[in-house]
Amino acid sequence: MGFCVSATLTEKAPAKINLTLRVLGRRADGYHELESLVAFAGVADTLTLQTDSEIGLRITGPFASKTGSAADNLVLKALTALQRRVPDLKAGRFLLEKNIPVAAGIGGGSTDAAATLRLLARANNIVPDDPLLASTALAVGADVPVCLDPVPRIMRGVGELLSRPLELPVLPALLVNPGVPVVTRDVFGKFSGVQGGSNLANVPREFDALVEWLKHHGNDLTAAASACVPAITEVLAVLSTLRGVKLARMSGSGATCFALFGSRGEAAAAMERLKGEQRDWWVCDTTIGPVMARA
Repeated sequence: MGFCVSATLTEKAPAKINLTLRVLGRRADGYHELESLVAFAGVADTLTLQTDSEIGLRITGPFASKTGSAADNLVLKALTALQRRVPDLKAGRFLLEKNIPVAAGIGGGSTDAAATLRLLARANNIVPDDPLLASTALAVGADVPVCLDPVPRIMRGVGELLSRPLELPVLPALLVNPGVPVVTRDVFGKFSGVQGGSNLANVPREFDALVEWLKHHGNDLTAAASACVPAITEVLAVLSTLRGVKLARMSGSGATCFALFGSRGEAAAAMERLKGEQRDWWVCDTTIGPVMARA
């Protein structure tokens, strides 16, 4: 295995959006079987690896103060997990620009961990589809495998079963977080409506057809998350009244919600309105769909 000669490598770590989320059952080990249509947003953290520096992690950006101890960050956990599997792994100093809210239901930590593995793969000439990366991703966290190659897919199991990439239209969107962190464990503690069977199939490729399809496939965790954080109910109510909105929904276990629009202009206008009315909310206009992970 050869090494990449570049001293500085950068990857985008895009926000993960659960366009749908269904809870299919609870396993003997306590984890829940899920089924979710996952896509990625244009808003992203940025992760840089300096291979000519000693191993470490520096965090900047608007949400740097919310990330907790660097030692507990999933970037370093992903590094440690790959070091266990690859002798003499070349690494270095990571610089994380944290633009995605923390504990927000849009995979901020998981997408950072996945970007870490992509950077280390590039630095060590590990091919992107090496099974070693997928197994390492799952060892780090259930949402990390789907973030490893950030393209639309159906995710099943606890996150380890991934469909082939799906062709989705670009979805103009608004992401809104009320500024309240959500503990996923608490949400599942409130959830009692386990469903049976699997029903995600024939995902449309055209915008209007996809929006209509999404209306029939919701997020099973919305009520439980709203019981934990009532502000989610308020966010969804406000989003549903915005001009041009096609669909409003919570992502993951919350508290971030998204609204889909017919155009970027409508999403941008909605963002300006909300920023004026809800100064404590994080509001971001973006697109959801295929994104390029590399900076």
